[in-house]
Amino acid sequence: MLFWIMVVALSVAVALLLGLAALRARGQAQEAADYDLKVYRDQLKEVERDLARGVISEEDAERLRTEISRRILAADAAAKAAARGETVQPRGTGPLLAVVVALGVVGGGTWLYMDLGAPGYPDQPLAQRIAAAEERRQTRPSQAEAEADVPAQPPAETPEDYAELMDRLRAVLEERPDDVRGHMLLARNEAALGNFTEAYAAQERVLELRGDGATAQDYADYAEMLVLAAGGYVSPEAEAALAAALERDPRNGVARYYLGVMFRQIGRPDRAFTTWDRLLRESRPEAPWVAALRQQLPELAARAGRTDYQLPEMAAPAAPAAPGPTAEQMAEAENMTEEQRTAMVRGMVDSLAQRLAQDGGNAAEWARLINALGVLGETERASAIRDEALSKFAGDETALARIREAAERAGIGG
Repeated sequence: MLFWIMVVALSVAVALLLGLAALRARGQAQEAADYDLKVYRDQLKEVERDLARGVISEEDAERLRTEISRRILAADAAAKAAARGETVQPRGTGPLLAVVVALGVVGGGTWLYMDLGAPGYPDQPLAQRIAAAEERRQTRPSQAEAEADVPAQPPAETPEDYAELMDRLRAVLEERPDDVRGHMLLARNEAALGNFTEAYAAQERVLELRGDGATAQDYADYAEMLVLAAGGYVSPEAEAALAAALERDPRNGVARYYLGVMFRQIGRPDRAFTTWDRLLRESRPEAPWVAALRQQLPELAARAGRTDYQLPEMAAPAAPAAPGPTAEQMAEAENMTEEQRTAMVRGMVDSLAQRLAQDGGNAAEWARLINALGVLGETERASAIRDEALSKFAGDETALARIREAAERAGIGG
């Protein structure tokens, strides 16, 4: 109500000022004409004084008298016209113009607010908005509720050999539920297939098995899988995992990114901006969250009241990590039987080799394939891949250096 009282008072005040100006226009015209007459009469007296002192000649004095007399006649005519109401503004138009101005200011302003504003929206001081955000944080849906609202997604297309390997891995872990590395491998591969619910269930088992030895990244990965399973929503369960990750490593990038997402979702753009801006400034250009931050921060800064915000300059990002099997992934399978581990790794390596043969790839992917073949002990095949890669990237010293380094690690020389 106070808002409307202030708006009406200001509108009426503006309308009165404009209306008074319109009403006074005729009187001001007459006052101006009278003032001009006084000035011209004073000029005539000045001419006579100058002539008496010999400052000007009789001829110049006569010419000045003629010009000033002409102006006096014009000013006198204007004054008489103003007195009779024969000015530019006809008599009676002043009140009408005042009414039109008042209606335009009050009525037009009201119409604009009803069209563009938010009638009935309550006042929202900062303390009240912070309290509302905290209430949303405390009462927001749980992980299960959020997952129930996520539309069902069609199953991802999976190569037959890879799907078979995943089935075998799941079966092995049913028989070996305490295999930490196996569950880590399962969580990552379920996530890669888009099975985020199964992925976070496997990662949750990793946290249980590791207990107090669980790392910040273990909790950050778990939180990310929860968020992805909920369609990008940060649930209370995901927030708890983020808090556990940041307690162990306050600089963990994944946890800090999703913490900013949570602040944005509950209506705290100020805290989201502070979290993301600091994360961006402390991140390497190739960090996976950098592109998203640079895209979203300008709009978030405006919502947080930072209209002068400028994105920090960053170096060009390095080439993204190549997909495919890594030495770390293969090491995580060491607790499986030799046959199972070899079959799983070989399937991943063959998939990468087939893709590179068909579609090509960058130097990092070729180097990864050479590394993987070296781990498998297939030095003859690794040598052939090395030679093919060296030929493919001939002239690109940076790529050649990466290929040779991979060959050295694989034990086949550069």
